[in-house]
Amino acid sequence: MWLLVLVTLSGTLAMHMFVPALGEAARDLATSPAAIQSTITLYIVGLALGQLVYGPVSDHIGRRPTLLFGLGLFALAGLVCMLAQSVGLLVAARFMQALGGCAGLLLARAIVRDTASPQDTMRRLATMQLITMVGPGLAPLIGGLVVTALGWRWIFAIFVLLGVAGFVATWRMLPETRAPRQSGAASRSVMADYGILLRSPAFLGCVIGGGCATASFYAFVAAAPFLLGERFGQPVTMVGACLALLIVGVSIGNFASARLAARGRLTRIMLAGNTLSTACAAALMLQLAHGPASVTSVMATMFLYCVGAGICSPAVITKAMSIQPSVAGSASGIYGSGQMAIGAISTAAVGLGHDHGVMAAAVLLAASIVAQLSFRIVRRTAPDVGLGAA
Repeated sequence: MWLLVLVTLSGTLAMHMFVPALGEAARDLATSPAAIQSTITLYIVGLALGQLVYGPVSDHIGRRPTLLFGLGLFALAGLVCMLAQSVGLLVAARFMQALGGCAGLLLARAIVRDTASPQDTMRRLATMQLITMVGPGLAPLIGGLVVTALGWRWIFAIFVLLGVAGFVATWRMLPETRAPRQSGAASRSVMADYGILLRSPAFLGCVIGGGCATASFYAFVAAAPFLLGERFGQPVTMVGACLALLIVGVSIGNFASARLAARGRLTRIMLAGNTLSTACAAALMLQLAHGPASVTSVMATMFLYCVGAGICSPAVITKAMSIQPSVAGSASGIYGSGQMAIGAISTAAVGLGHDHGVMAAAVLLAASIVAQLSFRIVRRTAPDVGLGAA
């Protein structure tokens, strides 16, 4: 479990820790806010594309060699980011860093599914996410402190060390968990594996609904430095602290989800968590578009939104990987890719309006409604009589 937490942290920390450094990096590289924000958007795109490859590759050649390759790439790209002298090189290296970091994100889920029943999978995923969220919860705050004390480049030195540590630990400690494939499955192509999953309305509902329910949160992450800094006049360290508070909300939701695992139905848990998030997204939209709004009211609303997302997330992932357990790696890859694609769209959409806060709220509300509709399709096409039947 601790090794899986470590390799998962590598990819997630690289997302959250760099956010407070966007302003300083833009000034140092003499570029625009839109250009430096692309280091976040392209990172999410890299996470999405990489998981499409790693999932089926790990189903065919194994989890261990696939994970080792990803961690090595993550460490090397982090070094290039640290030394980059132009925003173009930084963006390209961030994209490569994401391609490496996504290996830990999806393979940790697949390894858990390889070694557990659906009921235990949800409990373990919820526990793993709860532990893993401690890192991203502190990451913006740590990132702000590192930027203030040492400069933005030293953030990437931390990523290099994480990548090397994960590579060494995986090499020495992780056995292969993928079960030997049956003769028919072994000869089946990657596209055939994808076809099995993409023909399932329930699986597609999990991918779309899960991405909208959880990854749309990145719209607020992208808007936070401008919303909290410019509209409410908060310093960089406070922006980091506010984002850390939201990760605490997700962790509380994960804890609640783990408690519900033994007795709740997956689709019921999914819908309940997303209902809370939908209500909070609507409240946030009203505050920012029509007022009055304050840092306290905005952060309280977003905190509850994240609690709902945290409740929903483990149940959706478990449902998605349990529809066709023989291709859990591919399922994890498609799910993670869809999640990151929706995250990238969400962050890009924030830049379309003049008021970043209002745009972020609109993205959260629209995504939450889509998630509700998607989860109802899952409940209709793949009903579960209990968690063990999922």
